Amino acid sequence: MSIDEELKPDELNQNTDGNEALEHSSYKLPETNSPAILHHLTGMYQNWFLDYASYVILERAVPDVYDGLKPVQRRILYSMRRLEDGRYNKVANIVGHTMQFHPHGDASIADALVQLGQKDLLIDCQGNWGNIFTGDSAAASRYIEARLSKFALETLYSPKVTEWKLSYDGRNKEPIALPVKFPLLLVQGVEGIAVGLNSKVLPHNFVEICEAAEHYLKGEPFSLYPDFPTGGFIDVSKYNDGERGGMVRIRAKINKLDNKTLVITEIPYGNNTGKIIDSIIKANEKGKIKIRKVDDNTAATVEIRVHLQAGVSSDKTIDALYAFTDCEQSIYPNCCVIRNKKPEFLSIGKLLGISVEHTKQIFHEEFLVQLAELQEQLFFTSLEKIFIEQRIYKDQQFEDSASQEDVIVHVSARLQPFRERLLRDITSDDILRLLDIKMVRITKFDSQKADDNIATIKKKIAEVEYNIEHLTEYTIKWFEYLKNKYGEKYPRRTEIRNFETIVATKVVEANEKLYINREEGFIGTALKKDEFVCNCSDIDDIIVFFKDGRYKIVKVADKLFVGTNVIHIDVFRKNDKRTVYNIVYRDGKGGEYYMKRCAVYGVSRDKDYDLTQGKPGSKIVYFTANSNGEAEVIRVVLKPNIRLKKTVLEKDLSTLAIKGRQSRGNLLTKYDVLRITLKQKGGSTLGGRKVWFDPDVMRINYDGRGSYLGEFFNEDAVLVINRNGEYYTTTFDSSNHFQGDLVHVIKYNPDTVWSVVLWDADQKYYYLKRFQLEPTSKPVNFLGDNPASYMVLLMSDEYPRIRVVFGGNDAAREPLTIHVDEFIAVKSCKAKGKRITTYQVEKVEELEPYKPVAEATDDADDDSVDLEESTKENESVEQGDEMSDDEISQEEYLEQEEQPSEGIVEPTQKEQTQTSQEDVGTSTPKDGIEEAPNPEVKEIKMEIVAEIPEDSLPINANQDVQQRKRKSARNSNKTEGEEGQMSLF
Repeated sequence: MSIDEELKPDELNQNTDGNEALEHSSYKLPETNSPAILHHLTGMYQNWFLDYASYVILERAVPDVYDGLKPVQRRILYSMRRLEDGRYNKVANIVGHTMQFHPHGDASIADALVQLGQKDLLIDCQGNWGNIFTGDSAAASRYIEARLSKFALETLYSPKVTEWKLSYDGRNKEPIALPVKFPLLLVQGVEGIAVGLNSKVLPHNFVEICEAAEHYLKGEPFSLYPDFPTGGFIDVSKYNDGERGGMVRIRAKINKLDNKTLVITEIPYGNNTGKIIDSIIKANEKGKIKIRKVDDNTAATVEIRVHLQAGVSSDKTIDALYAFTDCEQSIYPNCCVIRNKKPEFLSIGKLLGISVEHTKQIFHEEFLVQLAELQEQLFFTSLEKIFIEQRIYKDQQFEDSASQEDVIVHVSARLQPFRERLLRDITSDDILRLLDIKMVRITKFDSQKADDNIATIKKKIAEVEYNIEHLTEYTIKWFEYLKNKYGEKYPRRTEIRNFETIVATKVVEANEKLYINREEGFIGTALKKDEFVCNCSDIDDIIVFFKDGRYKIVKVADKLFVGTNVIHIDVFRKNDKRTVYNIVYRDGKGGEYYMKRCAVYGVSRDKDYDLTQGKPGSKIVYFTANSNGEAEVIRVVLKPNIRLKKTVLEKDLSTLAIKGRQSRGNLLTKYDVLRITLKQKGGSTLGGRKVWFDPDVMRINYDGRGSYLGEFFNEDAVLVINRNGEYYTTTFDSSNHFQGDLVHVIKYNPDTVWSVVLWDADQKYYYLKRFQLEPTSKPVNFLGDNPASYMVLLMSDEYPRIRVVFGGNDAAREPLTIHVDEFIAVKSCKAKGKRITTYQVEKVEELEPYKPVAEATDDADDDSVDLEESTKENESVEQGDEMSDDEISQEEYLEQEEQPSEGIVEPTQKEQTQTSQEDVGTSTPKDGIEEAPNPEVKEIKMEIVAEIPEDSLPINANQDVQQRKRKSARNSNKTEGEEGQMSLF
């Protein structure tokens, strides 16, 4: 009986008669062996569970390898294409339209649509679509709107090459896979959890995908690494090309606003500011970090301000945030996709190759369809031209035909002589199309226009055929086109770095206090009434030394028994090479006394180690722990002995080498010791600490990784210079964080003179300045206050040189070489500097520094004296060339000074046999600028005799000699191609 049919009155009476007498209690359950309730368990999981698992894998959670979409995403995009008219559509309307193809509820469709919109690639959104930074959800679907982006319209659809299938209810058709002409899965990423497997493909950068596709098509190697819309840092050293078993570490970007405030500006992918703040608060409550408060100012960009407690290191807190909060996370990719209706695990490189080859195949299919359409258009255009030009429609037989069949036969016969001019045979349908041509079109037919149309179609056919033959080249151009058109919108947001391993015990705050009960042998953080040892954290290790020479490492606990006779207890730092233990011990009962210095590196917990040789009765009689390898002088008092003339010894432990804990040490004495006391504390025997800077992880280390900075002592500092002109000095602690675009990270030297060529955005000219940097912990900018000013060159040489190459209207001018040390004096880093030129400049390049030639004499008896260097502010401190062997008197020197500056200076009769004349290449420099040479100018090298005191020379004469020496030295160091330099203005 149908559900819509009504019961007849007699049937109603029949069904209700006697029911009143039937009691509920009289109902009997069917027999257990009844077929109505009997089900065999055999095959139940195979028939039911596997069907369910297959459905979830193929139809819900895992994306397709070709279009990179899950079924719900594909149905959303197909529905939006059907609704596309260039205007926004309500999301609720899109959801309702998608339900024609998707067998699930509207909530799942709306959520999938919002996630697609938040990726900012395929959907143009309008309204409140939520915030990926804060985790705020989107507004209700009736309030927000969406339409397809230009990129989606250009790359996702091609109906003529799309394969179709019936929808779940058989009423509509939907695409099996969209003909996507781009590796969509790589740029969007995906995460899906199915039954028995999951898929996690991380998003990658749009531009880098296009470039990798080009490299693949050219047969060149390529690499692809994730790029997240939330920014941050990523370590891809274990990415493993996205395969199973790989791993990436991602970190938030944390900047130091000042010494008391940290600012988180970028967060790890998959997290939001709410989760980050919660994890920071929990870490603070557990005592891992010490903060005052956290402010969330996130809107369009992330801004979480972490305010530190007084006296807390900001660098150490940054490491602690990475170690104990969600500011650092690890992600394990798993590239699982559906291929040929089966799940398959791929690498990112292979997935890119499949997507690119699929794009290439789609182009091939589109070109074949386009070629067929053009050929058909060419065929009918040619056929139409013949039909009209031959005036077949005017034939008497055509007009007298009694039926349509007769017309078709007649037209077909008339067209047969022109068959060779056509691409294919003529069919009845073709003739019927000819018969449908209206008379107006025939009367206005233009043969020349028809020929032009045919030529245009043939040209298009040739282009399509060329593209088919050169499909790889066309696909490369396609990816170049996409990169140029859309790439500017998608810069890389996640910076690739190598992360250093953060040791939690080194960055955790001391949130506990360690106590010891020496009598009972207990240590712990809960023994509040016993002896205080030191501050520690709840994850620290403790090293304990005993009087019998044993020591061991234990974990911090509330209360732990370690034993009695403890002589030293402290927090243990693994691989600490600076802490040295100075020890004097007795080797066995009544044995000899040995002294040694040793360090303790990595050891196992809860295991006893021995500092002595292990003989029974051994004991430590003197012990000190020195955090920086300090030594000392000890005073040893021996027990009275008639055989001893001297019972007091002094030993300097700095003479002992630092060895391992198992070494015997040096013999101190064979006799019994009464007592040992400290006479004098010594300094560290380890010397300065050798420091390296690793640019890959942007951290300082002491392990030899990266560039060597030098040997540092306590008072030394590290100088940091950024590209934006900011500099500051800091300690050489390994916990330091370095931010910005680094130019230099070096050991600070207050005597170094820095020379900077900069573009002054206010004056619109190039400037040159020289200065020395003062130590400061706060960043100071030496480029000025205008952020548009930028640094061109930064030099730290003593005598730097630069070349100015002119451009624009002044491109014909010869390049200008400038000696920086003579061009401008050393001033403050805040000084404006000196303008280089008013001409248009193409570039300023650094030349090899000027190297002054040291003075030398031919024999040891040479009595020539050094001249004092000029004290003028604009002249550099240089040394001249070798002096010539001839000797002149003061009077002769003054006579030469009165001679004209041009021509040849005639030597005296005495000098004719010893002095040779040398051509001078340049005139005296002005402001450090080499001018054009004067071939007529000559100069003689001179030497002042030793008998004439240097201070007896006139001041002007002395300075002039220096200028001549400096000029001669510069000429001898001039490089090829520097002749003929121009004046400055």
